[in-house]
Amino acid sequence: MGENSRSFEDLVAEGVAVPTEGWDFSWFEGRAGEARPSWGYAVSLAGRLAGASAALDLQTGGGEVLDFALGRAPKAPALTVATEGWPPNVAKATALLAPRGVAVVASPEDAPLPFADEAFDLVTSRHPVRANWTEISRVLRPGGTYFAQHVGPHSVFELVEYFLGPQPDEVRSGRHPDRERADAEAAGLEIVDLRAEELRMEFHDIAAVVHFLRKVVWMVPGFTVEAYRPQLRALHEQIESDGPFVAHSTRHLFEARRPGV
Repeated sequence: MGENSRSFEDLVAEGVAVPTEGWDFSWFEGRAGEARPSWGYAVSLAGRLAGASAALDLQTGGGEVLDFALGRAPKAPALTVATEGWPPNVAKATALLAPRGVAVVASPEDAPLPFADEAFDLVTSRHPVRANWTEISRVLRPGGTYFAQHVGPHSVFELVEYFLGPQPDEVRSGRHPDRERADAEAAGLEIVDLRAEELRMEFHDIAAVVHFLRKVVWMVPGFTVEAYRPQLRALHEQIESDGPFVAHSTRHLFEARRPGV
């Protein structure tokens, strides 16, 4: 047990030390893994950007996905703008995207978008905390497209419920694609494509769990090592004896269109 205890403390310290800014998940390589959706969002996004004249990327994180897509697009939109609400990510995204001519606007995720009506023919987002359908519809031009990958319902809930216990149905069914379809349609958008997949995830050590919960803060709200040390230690021992902790993420591809020319 003493050896495990030292290993546990070292791994937890490592998970705490890793910076959480941005949406670069390369640190997890070899420590955690997640299957990717079949539709290949970032590559598909590159094609969409090539056909747009004015594009807006919402909740861009550190700008990594947008940067990847712009780097592979045959041509870039004449205007590309991104929003982000967390100050460390605003700085990270600005540094990454400014060389591509992209303006990053600091805008809280729950605030009205600081743009004129019908300003963009493409609005995109990867894993928004919440899609503000009324605002998305407002800033889209008639005939414009919203193209995004959303986190689905009860995503990674094996891990969430390990720490928080069983969650009520209302929480488990949040972000359901059927509900989002109805909300998008209520905002005046037409659904062009909506596909959902469940994907296997594995956590190979407790450092990966700690870093994941620090980075994806809405999974276990208020997570700290101190608050959950007994659960973390028990999970560490479970991984040591039984192998990787397995969970499942849910994702859906969302394409909607504002009616018009």
